[in-house]
Amino acid sequence: MADFKLLAEARNEFGKGAARRIRRAGRIPAVIYGHGGDPVHVSLEGHATMLALKHANALLEIESTDGSKNVLAIARDVQIEPVRRDIEHLDLIIVKRGEKIEVDVPIHVVGEAAPGTMVSQEESTIAVKADATKLPELIEVSIEGRPAGEHVLAGQVELPAGVELIADEEQLIVNVSEEIEMDTESDAEEETAEESTEEETAEESGEEEASEEE
Repeated sequence: MADFKLLAEARNEFGKGAARRIRRAGRIPAVIYGHGGDPVHVSLEGHATMLALKHANALLEIESTDGSKNVLAIARDVQIEPVRRDIEHLDLIIVKRGEKIEVDVPIHVVGEAAPGTMVSQEESTIAVKADATKLPELIEVSIEGRPAGEHVLAGQVELPAGVELIADEEQLIVNVSEEIEMDTESDAEEETAEESTEEETAEESGEEEASEEE
């Protein structure tokens, strides 16, 4: 069963002008391709599509408004306007039940590392292969209790059943290091010393000016 169902209207106009008209009408221009068929140009209802794409690797059921075509697809390329964050264009790839495809899955770090440590997430996604109709929305990586000096590599990430790692096993995902403490006392002393030097310089300058006037 698909995660979301979207109705698609066929479109015959192309180019920037046509795309702007589609977006002004509250729809999103899109292309559906894959499995050897010709690309199909459609428009999708904007709000429903944006809600669906808030979920990574969501399985979409795309049905044409005239009922002539019904396919399963996932978003492969999403073009987003950088200021308003609106979806400007969408590429959808057709998938079939039972086939495995490669996708990038978001990584969600959970847990608390040992006290006095600093956690750096080096990768936001991990490349895997999974059943097209059972793609994970995210993969959790636990750092609970990990001490400084430990790290999590891609090969150490626990994957859901049926999901195969595609990324390099040695790819660094999370690094746990010793927390860097700021020496606030030294900083304060340096600032005080700088202020004193500036005051002394100002006083010397004033004395020199006074001597010249005499």
